[in-house]
Amino acid sequence: MDNAIVKKAIVKKKVMKNMTPKLLTVMLLSLLSSAALLGCSQQSDDEVTISTVQDQDSLTTNDYQASRNTGAWGGVYMSREELAAPAINIVDNSSLPTMDSDPSIAEWEAKFEGTNAFVTTDGKKLYHDSCAACHMHKGEGAYGAGYYPPLADNSKMQSKYYIIDILINGFRGMPSFHKMMNDEQMAAVTQYVVSDLNGYTDTVTAEDVAQLRHAVPPASDPSDE
Repeated sequence: MDNAIVKKAIVKKKVMKNMTPKLLTVMLLSLLSSAALLGCSQQSDDEVTISTVQDQDSLTTNDYQASRNTGAWGGVYMSREELAAPAINIVDNSSLPTMDSDPSIAEWEAKFEGTNAFVTTDGKKLYHDSCAACHMHKGEGAYGAGYYPPLADNSKMQSKYYIIDILINGFRGMPSFHKMMNDEQMAAVTQYVVSDLNGYTDTVTAEDVAQLRHAVPPASDPSDE
């Protein structure tokens, strides 16, 4: 029994003796590897990181006007000297035509004679000046940013009072011509739509318009009621 224990101890001692250099080598390599990894992952205390910036921001008081004052918002903040300086026009208005010499203003004046109302009583001219931009010159209507119903070949146009009512009161996206056309003008443009665009034979008179005209057009669209 004692011999067996002694032999076992001797064998264990030999094994340990043979393994010790290997174990030391492995342990040394492990320590060197760990040191290298730690060295790569560590940063200098002087290096700015996201976390350090956040920590600093949390310790300082935010100045919400600072970004404005530095122009970060694209705003223009003038100094007292700039505010006191004479005003300068960004656009050279000397190159713009005056009201008297502007050809577009002259054309407008000729059409409306300085008022917001039409002066002609020619039904075709009234239609092309006020209606054709949306309903087209031949009354075919249009699709685009909105829907502009055709006025030509439209059975609704057989009723002159339907047309007169819309001219006076407007309808959905169409404006009221209550203040822009008098009774005679409304009758003329209605006659053009009834006869020239649709071929109906009914006669439209200023008296027909006067029957439906009222003092003030409604503030709301009658179609919404």
